[in-house]
Amino acid sequence: MKERPILFSAPMVRALLAGTKTQTRRIVKPQWPTDVVDVSERPALDPVLKCVVSGHSGEWEDEHSLDEVRRCPYGQSGDQLWVKETHQILNPRTDAVLPAKPQPGVCVLAFAADERSRFETHSGHLFDGPWRPSIFMPRWASRIQLEITGIRVERLNDISEADASAEGLSFDTDRIGYWSGTGDKWWNSAREAYADLWVSINGAGSWTVNPWAWVIEFRRIKP
Repeated sequence: MKERPILFSAPMVRALLAGTKTQTRRIVKPQWPTDVVDVSERPALDPVLKCVVSGHSGEWEDEHSLDEVRRCPYGQSGDQLWVKETHQILNPRTDAVLPAKPQPGVCVLAFAADERSRFETHSGHLFDGPWRPSIFMPRWASRIQLEITGIRVERLNDISEADASAEGLSFDTDRIGYWSGTGDKWWNSAREAYADLWVSINGAGSWTVNPWAWVIEFRRIKP
């Protein structure tokens, strides 16, 4: 079993904590050639080599060149992921921001994904920044541990409605729609909301390009 970090935005961290997010999609890098589009040539996970190969029926053949092989950078089933999220490390007695390696027992963690009312500073104010970006979160500060239960690859636009919901996009009965976690628009389907979320993270046109994506399924475990 190996352990690797993975970054999530604040809305997705909230979905993880709520138990509504059990999948994530990440772009395969580099992409396969654009002519690998037929179902018979769709990349498939090889259970022995623990890698993804492209070719007829998704089967491994010795003549396949190395540029057709893609290994998932997040691991395989049974491996674990520790979540990096936007946070801050504070001195509980002075409200001062501390370095990433403070002395044990002399710091308190604030998380941007939490409701601000959950954290009150020494001075009695609600902490509202400055925040430390998720990429700089040290391992010891992570509060969410995930176990990979499955990995596959598929075209991004092939995501089903059920899988879009498993990405943490739940139906809001008050708004009668799905929210992507960004903006103020509510969508009629989880797929539409997920497409909006993808574009907000990866930029304009990133959904219509329809790249191959890793589909990583997981369950939350105790840290």
